Amino acid sequence: MSTVRLVLWDIDHTLIATGGVGGEVFRAAFEEVTGGPMTRMAEVTGRTERVIFRETLELHGLEDPGDHFDRFAEAQARGYLERAEDMRRRGRALPGAPQALTALAGRGDIVQSVLTGNPRPSAVAKLQIFDLHRHIDFDSGAYGGDEEVRAKLVPIARARAKERHHLDFGVETTILIGDTPSDIQAALDGGALVIGVATGKSSPGELAEAGARHVLSDLSDTAALVRAVVTIEHPNDQTRNPV
Repeated sequence: MSTVRLVLWDIDHTLIATGGVGGEVFRAAFEEVTGGPMTRMAEVTGRTERVIFRETLELHGLEDPGDHFDRFAEAQARGYLERAEDMRRRGRALPGAPQALTALAGRGDIVQSVLTGNPRPSAVAKLQIFDLHRHIDFDSGAYGGDEEVRAKLVPIARARAKERHHLDFGVETTILIGDTPSDIQAALDGGALVIGVATGKSSPGELAEAGARHVLSDLSDTAALVRAVVTIEHPNDQTRNPV
């Protein structure tokens, strides 16, 4: 087993905040694809975009004939890029995110990618807008268009990273960094270590209770983040089986 570690970043409220633009882009893309107004939206937190889109369709009495989600994902990514200036004005890269990505990229024992509920085009667009894409190996990640169940994204990312880097990444060398109990649950159920960052709605205590091995208040302490990534270990008493 390789000692190189695969670090999978969540995006929203871990690396960036859209300042409300994300919801507006979702609405515009939904209305473009369906041809009608969006009056309600499914629950978002900790879920993949495929599930959010499908359930939002259901709230409007609609079904996906087969191409709606793919068209939605394309329209959504285009919407982010078209509103890049608005994103930068209202949103932001979260404190310490650029420095954290750069610090991990400077090590020879880290591969950085993403595990996110966003479809890949939107994930790339969001990070490009805030200039956070340079150190991310997007081909080693997993996205909201790949699977509905977030935990199933972990083995997808691990398999892609193995194919790309010719290295085996196991439970002990796959690390998810996220801001919600759902991120933590996905890591534990999917077979990964997890670092919680309390930059979203969840408190450090809630993230620790959910099972995060390390919890940071934010990413501003670069040394603490790097230390957590390189020292985190699989608990001896963990009994969960990966999906």
